[in-house]
Amino acid sequence: MTKLVIVESPAKARTIGNYVGPDFVVEASIGHIRDLPRPSELPAEMKKGNFGKFAVDVDHDFAPYYVVNADKKKKVAELKKALKDADTLYLATDEDREGEAIAWHLLEVLKPKIPVKRMVFHEITKEAITRALNNTRDIDTQLVDAQETRRVLDRLVGYEVSPLLWRKVAPGLSAGRVQSVTTRLVVERERERMKFVPASYWDVTVSHALGGQPFESKLYAVDGVRIASGKDFGDDGRLTAKADKAGVATLSAEQAEQVAKAIEAATSRVVSVETKPYRRRPAAPFTTSTLQQEASRKLHLSARDTMRVAQSLYENGFITYMRTDSTNLSTEAISAARRQVQELYGADYLPDKPRLYTSKAKGAQEAHEAIRPAGDSFRTPQEVASQLRGREFQLYELIWKRTVASQMADATGSTASVRLVVGVHAGGVEEATLAASGTIITFRGFLAAYEEGRDKKRYEDKDSQAQLPDLSEGEEVENLQATAEGHATTPPPRYTEASLVRTLEERGIGRPSTYASTISTVIDRGYVDKKGSALVPTWTAFSVVRLLEDNLPELVDYDFTAEMESDLDDIAAGQKSRVDYLGGFYFGDGDGGGLHGLVDGLGDIDARAVNTIDLSDQVAVRVGRYGPYLEETVDGAVTRRANIPPEVTPDELTIEKAKELLDSAMQEDRELGKDPETGYSIVVKDGRFGPYVSEVLPEDAVAYTATGRVSKVKPKPKTASLFASMSPDTVTLEDALRLLSLPREVGESNGEMILATNGRYGPYMKRGSDSRSLESEDQIFSITLEQAEEIFSKPKVRGQRQARPPLAELGTDPVSGGQILLKDGRFGPYVTDGETNASLPRSEDINQITPERAQELLVQRRLKIAEQGGPKARNKTRKTVRKSAAKKSAAKKATKK
Repeated sequence: MTKLVIVESPAKARTIGNYVGPDFVVEASIGHIRDLPRPSELPAEMKKGNFGKFAVDVDHDFAPYYVVNADKKKKVAELKKALKDADTLYLATDEDREGEAIAWHLLEVLKPKIPVKRMVFHEITKEAITRALNNTRDIDTQLVDAQETRRVLDRLVGYEVSPLLWRKVAPGLSAGRVQSVTTRLVVERERERMKFVPASYWDVTVSHALGGQPFESKLYAVDGVRIASGKDFGDDGRLTAKADKAGVATLSAEQAEQVAKAIEAATSRVVSVETKPYRRRPAAPFTTSTLQQEASRKLHLSARDTMRVAQSLYENGFITYMRTDSTNLSTEAISAARRQVQELYGADYLPDKPRLYTSKAKGAQEAHEAIRPAGDSFRTPQEVASQLRGREFQLYELIWKRTVASQMADATGSTASVRLVVGVHAGGVEEATLAASGTIITFRGFLAAYEEGRDKKRYEDKDSQAQLPDLSEGEEVENLQATAEGHATTPPPRYTEASLVRTLEERGIGRPSTYASTISTVIDRGYVDKKGSALVPTWTAFSVVRLLEDNLPELVDYDFTAEMESDLDDIAAGQKSRVDYLGGFYFGDGDGGGLHGLVDGLGDIDARAVNTIDLSDQVAVRVGRYGPYLEETVDGAVTRRANIPPEVTPDELTIEKAKELLDSAMQEDRELGKDPETGYSIVVKDGRFGPYVSEVLPEDAVAYTATGRVSKVKPKPKTASLFASMSPDTVTLEDALRLLSLPREVGESNGEMILATNGRYGPYMKRGSDSRSLESEDQIFSITLEQAEEIFSKPKVRGQRQARPPLAELGTDPVSGGQILLKDGRFGPYVTDGETNASLPRSEDINQITPERAQELLVQRRLKIAEQGGPKARNKTRKTVRKSAAKKSAAKKATKK
């Protein structure tokens, strides 16, 4: 008999298999084996019962109805077969709530009649696996309850609220306990940017020299009154109440120029010198959220990609478990880090006592450990360089550096602040005060290994690492140059994935382990687009958030959502009842205030109001079925409409920009005449994807089936996009009829008709199943049969058209070392490093693509290729697909029998 160990993934199974003896068999469940089905997937007899709406019986203790996933039935059968030859079952899924739930589901489905042991570990090393085998436990039902409550909560919210969005905003939308709050955060930031009023201010930068050593200072005050900086202005473009009370002064451009000229011609005098000691502590080891933030800043990885790479590192035994909110390090890990500090950096870099860290995040579980290199001794990046490549190596190196640095000595030095005065007597100013500062690091300490990145702030004082000369009070300093500089205040920065993760954690919304999937969900569902690294809400997100804010405000209330997370922690700790909590959430406390009562009690929601964002009294954005558009109303009547280009972000759609779009849009269909054959009117229209011509069918028009009967389906008008050389203002009826006549029959060749037409990817010809691209749209109507046959006589070559030069060069890729180019391909713009191609999402403006965003797209593409088993040889693809299809067909037939 054998001992059966079940884990989640094949990679994890392979690694553990190397550390256990021959008596063990390690199998993978491939994630969850069962879940709540969609109501449509319920057995017929259950669809009309208590489980019919949610697959959860809300009237009987919120009992869930689980089914084995269709794609896991074969896997379950394999596990049951393996169980027959085992005398002990070890459930070795991950140590968090989700892993505990997977173990419980395996137990419920497999129904083993042999001893069952729960085996947990936070790293996959021989020592850790041995310890785990010797220290097993039972399944923690409280953790299972907490995870099951979370799953049921998500089902209740999603299935109660999503239909509301389908009816009032657009089909296919979804609401979620955490995703809706996350969307609101991004929308609120964009609202702040839309309301933002910029303010301008001026300052002066002065260059000095003393004893041959140059340094710079800034104008700080005039006649004893501090001058304004960006921080002194509010988002309304005015000085804040605090700045106003302090009497902060603002300089005009003319004043600043006059003051600068006078300073340059004068000499400054030092009036104060202040020196303070500088000390900086290292950052704590990584948690899930801080790893995602730092990988975003330094490696330009999305939260989802960070977790994919970290998962691979964990399963292959390189790092500890990557879903944790604890900064705690085990005694063995602290010892390993301190040994490496001693060996690699020397005794001066090792503090006298180990550094201990405690988590500040809400609900942090100190029993878990921070993310660190695996093992009781750490492998350096050089030692794993032959085993890891690309992003896996970079992420491991980041984790190693952060862990080792966390046990290193402080960085120390000194900070000097100097004030100088200079007589001006210009621009209404008698005396100017200048300020200079500098920080000198005398001992780098942990900075020798690692320095934490920071998110960009609006008005952040730059740390000056330049050393100031040895200055003394009363000393005269030469002013070499003074430059007046104008500035404008900036709106609140948009969230990046890093700053959004930090905000979610600070507010206690969701769990760090779910942030990656939450951000991916709001992007995939069309609520948020990425513009470079910035997260930009779509107009659909504005509509969804407004509907929820006006009608179900608690569901998007930040504090309420954080309290829900705290309640789930209490359930995991056994301090609250799962059934009582779900009952209060869904039914309320007898006051009808639960989710069910709130949704049922909603009155008639004005869909037009929900989908309208006013820009002025007359102009508004409307979110329609086919996308957002502008609508101008005068005296209650709609006068003009215009589509909003996808590259125009909400904060860029000022009233001036809106009027520009309205002025340039074609407001009404322009009738070109009538088709002499059908008598139908032909019009030119302005569509979401550009101008096109269309026939106008009468209301009583009918279509016919292939047998000549009247079809129940109404006929659709013929349409055709204008050529690039055509304009909706000048296109003629003759042009329109030619376009609507496509495809054009060029002539018969080899027994088949050659057709010329325009397609999604440009003009082309088709003969049977063979096709060839044309060089221009005009060729569609001009090419002769002889010319067409000559083109078809030549072998078909991929990329037949002459190669276009790259649109932009975006630097060197840190993974492959190749030059990153932005190109315009047949299927749209893409970036490439010569080895990997990554398409640009349609929502992104090619003019805004940055080197960092290009690297991120290439990383995402490589990870996707890796998940699919690596790059496939083109000459083998068709053969492989056919075999796979045949196997699937045979499998289906066998199942039916």
